[in-house]
Amino acid sequence: MRLNEEAIAPAGRSRWSRLIPVAIVVYIISFMDRTNISFAFSGMGHDLHISSAEQGLAGGIFFIGYLVLQIPGGHLAERWSAKKFVGIMILVWGVLAVASGLVRNYAGLLVVRFLLGVAEGGIWPAILVLISHWFPARERARAYGFWMMNIAISSIVTAPLSGWILTWGSWRTLFFIEGAFPFLVAAPLWWWLVADRPSQAAWVSDDERRYIETSLARDNAGAPRFSGYRDVLRSSMVWRLIVVYFFVQVGFYGLSLWLPHVVKTTIGASILVVGAVTAIPYLFAIVGLWLNARSADRSGRYSVHVAASLALGAVALVVSVALGHYPALSILLVSLAMTGALAYDGPFWASASRAVPAALAGGAMGLINALGNLGGFAGPYLGGYLQDVSGGSFLSTAVVLAAALLLAAAVALTLRKHADKPVSSRRPAAEVPTGQHPAGAVVPRLRNS
Repeated sequence: MRLNEEAIAPAGRSRWSRLIPVAIVVYIISFMDRTNISFAFSGMGHDLHISSAEQGLAGGIFFIGYLVLQIPGGHLAERWSAKKFVGIMILVWGVLAVASGLVRNYAGLLVVRFLLGVAEGGIWPAILVLISHWFPARERARAYGFWMMNIAISSIVTAPLSGWILTWGSWRTLFFIEGAFPFLVAAPLWWWLVADRPSQAAWVSDDERRYIETSLARDNAGAPRFSGYRDVLRSSMVWRLIVVYFFVQVGFYGLSLWLPHVVKTTIGASILVVGAVTAIPYLFAIVGLWLNARSADRSGRYSVHVAASLALGAVALVVSVALGHYPALSILLVSLAMTGALAYDGPFWASASRAVPAALAGGAMGLINALGNLGGFAGPYLGGYLQDVSGGSFLSTAVVLAAALLLAAAVALTLRKHADKPVSSRRPAAEVPTGQHPAGAVVPRLRNS
């Protein structure tokens, strides 16, 4: 049966322009409440009398709590409701984000940061599952890449906003103001605009609904066969994805949480200027995320796009710090480093979604995200420790973070057999249909079986 592309196009534009932007906004606020501690480090260190290593531990302990709901969150999103699960967690994390500004000692800070990680932990796999219910495999790298622009956009918003708040308020004020956003913005948008599946959304046309459901059925027919989560745990493919994700998070969060410090050291400016300049690398990353995801969907070589992106990030990071005495060049290079450390995301999660059947995808991607995000604990702490022992220099930290990215790139290349699309399913350019959503992604034509 050939579907009517004229009917598909409007609904196709709706799912790209309605679902993913809402998911972006929710995760922008989530990411803001997790990383704004990087701007609070200075005042917090003074008020709570904690060292750089202890500050790094406070930034990283979030990811220990982040483990708790990863697999349950993905499982509940698949078997129950991504909409309801994420909606509840938005409210819980909002309470804890505000509570971060109420802590009176280091122990209290660690407890609140840990619980904030628990509250936010299941949201990432739940949204991955939600996207997998709306976008067939051939569109998924772009869909994930589009959504994962939230990390870059959040950093663009967080950096100048946090810098501005700190020009007139304290680090406690920072947590209070940014902790209010889940209640004022994220929760209302999520509850009003999101649907778990096309069958539950009145704004999806019949043709579009059939297109999505038929395409997903075909994708699932070719998925690996697992009898249950025990087989997932035994899969070398899944464990290699975990290794890649772990070392990426070491590199990314080690760079991200210490980036304001690196920028301040490089340009020696006020906190307001530092906040503005810190946003620049994330502007580069937005472009890189979309271009790499679009290219990966076209070529089907997801593992190569992951590896190339991470290699760029590793090399640019070390060179940027080594050339720190040239501020403009250093900022350009650290922008390329951040681009590489983020642009892998769309192809990576597209390949992860191919590794297991749909019924187990939520839990499996939760497992990958849970264990992989332990790197988000290691990176910030390692960065603080290496700066303590090196007298404040970031060069040794940059070398270690770059090595982590390169190791992730090497392991990603071993995934080619199962993570990439089979050669027979890669359609030549002449066969690519012309229907596109507003951001430029192809809306495929469904062929007769």
